[in-house]
Amino acid sequence: MAYSPQNFTAGLGFVQRASFALLAPLLALSALACSSQDLPGSGAGGSSPAASGGASSGSGGRVTAGGSFNASGGSADAAGRAGGFSNGGASSGSGGSSGENGGSSSNSGGSSGATAGGSSGNAGSSGGRAGSGGSDETIDARAMVKALGFGTNIGNTLENTATWETGWSQPLITQAFINGLASRGIKTVRVPVAWDTYATNGTIDPAKMARVKQVVNWITTAGMYAIVNIHWDGGWIDNEKGSAPYTLTTEIKSKFANYWKQIGTAFSDVGHKLILEGMNEEGRWTTDSQPYGPANIPPLNEMNSLFVSTARAQGGYNATRALLIAGFNTDIEKTCVPAFTVPNDPAGAGKLFLSIHYYTPWTFTIKETNDANDTQPVATTWGSDAEKKTLEDLFTRLGSCSADKKLPIILGEFGVAVGTAPYVRQSASRVAWMTAVAKAATSRGIVPVLWDTGSEISRTDGAFSSDFQQAFNAVK
Repeated sequence: MAYSPQNFTAGLGFVQRASFALLAPLLALSALACSSQDLPGSGAGGSSPAASGGASSGSGGRVTAGGSFNASGGSADAAGRAGGFSNGGASSGSGGSSGENGGSSSNSGGSSGATAGGSSGNAGSSGGRAGSGGSDETIDARAMVKALGFGTNIGNTLENTATWETGWSQPLITQAFINGLASRGIKTVRVPVAWDTYATNGTIDPAKMARVKQVVNWITTAGMYAIVNIHWDGGWIDNEKGSAPYTLTTEIKSKFANYWKQIGTAFSDVGHKLILEGMNEEGRWTTDSQPYGPANIPPLNEMNSLFVSTARAQGGYNATRALLIAGFNTDIEKTCVPAFTVPNDPAGAGKLFLSIHYYTPWTFTIKETNDANDTQPVATTWGSDAEKKTLEDLFTRLGSCSADKKLPIILGEFGVAVGTAPYVRQSASRVAWMTAVAKAATSRGIVPVLWDTGSEISRTDGAFSSDFQQAFNAVK
């Protein structure tokens, strides 16, 4: 999540540091951690910020199940999503210093920090650009959907903008955790990453590149697919803090291409079980420079095109691997419009996915507290006929959009906070919502990927919570 809602400071259980910069009071995600940004009224669904998907994008993570959100890490979203559904999350950003180095690979479970990454992933190292062993393999994104199965995020870790990996009260990612996910039937693992926060003069920290490669290697070695992105990371992509916010500049385009050259080069030798994702929920530019102003789609089209052409140019497996392009703030209603176009892909047709997130209604999935004049109070139950119809209508629209654009969809984030007293979500409603979303997705050939920061899936061995297990069983 990378909510950027607004200033999520209050108790997002889920969102502890994602990118909620905009959600502030609104979102109190107790377990989510998107990184959308568009909370207030964002899209589909909705009246609320995180309506159809992209919630907001703040800066920090998302808290998670119990944690006091602590918006100190940035805007609401950030603080909220990234922190996301963490587990305890008070996580104020101080976190253990051990994560700061990204656990140069040795921090996590492997003695050789760069093990998976081979040459440490140095931005420039060619490491196998030639992509020996199948870089010319035929990739068909639509055909990959079944293999991608049901996925999850490792939220509030490598996208942490406070102290990398551990600053939001998360443990270091271990191979035992990754293997536990695989043993329980997870097929895809999304790995959100904050690259810019820890870069030096535009150069990605080699130790952090190596650590990401190590985690990806564990995922692919366990037989799962990995998705690596540029997460909220301070909101620089959509210029959240610029003099003309939410406008695309030459400087942003140059910086974006520079990072994707480094990431693409470092991962050029990693096979087709890796999918690269251009951005998280930061694909939102507006015509009036306001966070929730009218959507300005041409800049999004331009950045998606720049991502595809830049990634492809780095050679090796990048020349043909599946790529995940961004919807407008990952919002259904704002993305499924005629102005949104599919970029020309040098690799040919059929190798791109579209990224959408879903947190509707945000009052149930994300919001944690009410204020005295609140007109959209926290909801602790879900499942009325009207609520179910909203969900089905949005996914029907998304399915039609997928067919019209000829793009299969990866629902890169969905989740519902556990909540904190006195606004604890009813367990049966959480199960019903997660199950309904997963079924609506899989029945339309859409890949569901849970946003989790430790509240639904144990960071020790990958064990599922009772609520999530029920939703998982319903569609596995």
